[in-house]
Amino acid sequence: MNFLKLFLLFSTIFLRAQHGFEITESKKTTVIPFQLINNLIFIPVELNGVPLTFLLDTGVSETILFSTDNKEIDFKKLEKIKFSGLGGTLEIEGLKSIRNQLKIGKHFNDPSHTVFIILDEDFNFSSHVGIPVNGIIGYSFFRNHPVSINYLTKKIAVFEDETALPKNMGKYREFPITVEYNKPYVMAEVEMKNEKKSSKLLLDLGNSDALWLFPALIKDFVYNRPNIEDFLGRGFNGDVYGKRSRIHNLYLGDFKFEKPLIAMPDEFSIQHINMVKDRKGSVGSEILRRFTIIFDYKNKKMFLRKNKHYGDDFHFNMSGIDFKHDGVKWEQEMVKVETPTQNSNAGNEVNVIANPFQYKFVLKPLYSVAGIRKESPGFKAGLKKGDVVISINGKKTSNMTLNSINELMRSEEGKAIEITVIRNAETLSFTFNLEDPIPYQEEL
Repeated sequence: MNFLKLFLLFSTIFLRAQHGFEITESKKTTVIPFQLINNLIFIPVELNGVPLTFLLDTGVSETILFSTDNKEIDFKKLEKIKFSGLGGTLEIEGLKSIRNQLKIGKHFNDPSHTVFIILDEDFNFSSHVGIPVNGIIGYSFFRNHPVSINYLTKKIAVFEDETALPKNMGKYREFPITVEYNKPYVMAEVEMKNEKKSSKLLLDLGNSDALWLFPALIKDFVYNRPNIEDFLGRGFNGDVYGKRSRIHNLYLGDFKFEKPLIAMPDEFSIQHINMVKDRKGSVGSEILRRFTIIFDYKNKKMFLRKNKHYGDDFHFNMSGIDFKHDGVKWEQEMVKVETPTQNSNAGNEVNVIANPFQYKFVLKPLYSVAGIRKESPGFKAGLKKGDVVISINGKKTSNMTLNSINELMRSEEGKAIEITVIRNAETLSFTFNLEDPIPYQEEL
């Protein structure tokens, strides 16, 4: 399972009027670096002076905190509140805190920021990302200023206004967007098989898939074949299930994407969310990462410029294994340590003696199997939930990132994979070949 969007919609709360983020020190532009993991953007923030990491997500209207990593944060006035969104149950409880100082980068600051705090520790998805993640920020980040996202340089540029936009704007394609309930929407053409259908889609940076469609909201919807039942992610109210398949084409203006993967939540998973009028689904970051993007909420515009990933194929986790980061462990590592020694017969002369047999202990990541799709190659090979993964194709996983493991599982159909695990103190090895469970098939 790919890591997917966990928090998709607030339906019981709305953004209160506030001044919001401003660029400080009279600058026209400020630049913010980010980490890109599984197509998702993670930015450094300071909340009341405490450094944290947030997911940047156009699909939420509020700023959400669900983990502090045991750091002490001085919150202002707190009150209880309830959230609702994707998943089977109706609502969960949390807290609302106002008048917080939120700083992003060196010059992007909101001195009176509202934060919603989720108390349920199960909503911390750090283990599925591989880095500590403390929260999510959405509409407030984009509200006051045009924002450029460059997936190649992994930098975000925030502009004072439209007059500060890049000089090469002629190389971008302009798209009209609507901003409804503090989220951006675009019109696209969805071609399931042979017929294009105009569809209103949420532009969703917090969704790592290419495309989501809601069959319950699309008249006479027919699932393309082949398709598979799968766990799609987690919403505010529980796990989200549905189907995965491919469609023929997706069109954003003149931009065309062939055989993109789609996820389709079941009706039960979306029963408690309030959709904007005529919405059919979402465009996710597997599409958006193929561009340099500029969002201009104030002027209801989006600008796209193709990058080198525009023509990439759409790959699925062909192992069927959901890997997670399971903390860290001490690991012995042999290193060459140079020890300077004083030569008593040579005044201040120093000799260096190298001891190739010295060791040090370092903290290394630990990974395990969080889940596995039935009838997938990993499932058929015999892997099980809870297996501790120690090597993949002869490489120790302690020297890999979670992102690199997931990329390997999406890499190439037919690729041989050998995974060594520890299960009940026993070391076991399993071999299988990657297999796409949902190749696109043209109608006969």
